[in-house]
Amino acid sequence: MEAVSVRLEEGMVLNCLCPWDGNLSMVSWTKVPDKDPVAVFHPEYGVNFAHHYRERIEFLRTTPMDGSISMRNVTHQDIGVYHCSVQTFPQGPWTRNIQVEDLDEPPEEDNGTEPPSPEVIETNTELVAEPNNNVTIGCNHQHNGTIYQVILEKMPHGQAWAIIGVCKKVEGGLVSEDYSDRGRVSCADSLDVSLHLTDVVPEDAGFYRCSFSTDAGPRTTTVLLTVPPPGTKTDIMQH
Repeated sequence: MEAVSVRLEEGMVLNCLCPWDGNLSMVSWTKVPDKDPVAVFHPEYGVNFAHHYRERIEFLRTTPMDGSISMRNVTHQDIGVYHCSVQTFPQGPWTRNIQVEDLDEPPEEDNGTEPPSPEVIETNTELVAEPNNNVTIGCNHQHNGTIYQVILEKMPHGQAWAIIGVCKKVEGGLVSEDYSDRGRVSCADSLDVSLHLTDVVPEDAGFYRCSFSTDAGPRTTTVLLTVPPPGTKTDIMQH
């Protein structure tokens, strides 16, 4: 996905306007490459900001399908790539990446160094599931604070993160939102979230990440699911 470039400046706007009509169910912003949570907007439950962005970000909401944000009190730490994911009904998710650059700095000289290596994602758990079997992917979070919300995302190999489930505590109980077209997302009262996949297929392989919003700040847990093709060593060993 090509990233749109924006100049680092006070009050800068990161545009994320879904091009089609429908019902917007959620907007989430993360910062690449660590997938750090930035901000979440939900039309019914309001907004939630990561600690570093609190009091600095505002959702513009110029139209019902607008997930754009503005940012104030900017610093050079705000340089980087931001990923916007708009969850809509009935058409599904729409995403875009925005590159925030300091265009006032002179370009770096090419000193013959190697190009940056592809993003390395640290995984907390690795799972292997045979094709056509069932598997449950869970993000076991070490509870050292109060958890308000969990966002479950999937990144198919070589693609962008997409939200597939949300668990959130609200007055009156627990709210769960399932955006997965594969499997079933379930939430526990403790806000442990899991995805249950039946009849696993190779396309289910990839990274799954849980982003926890807690009173101690954002926390993430990442699971790597591998689906070996039939006839590989793991398949042969079973016979």
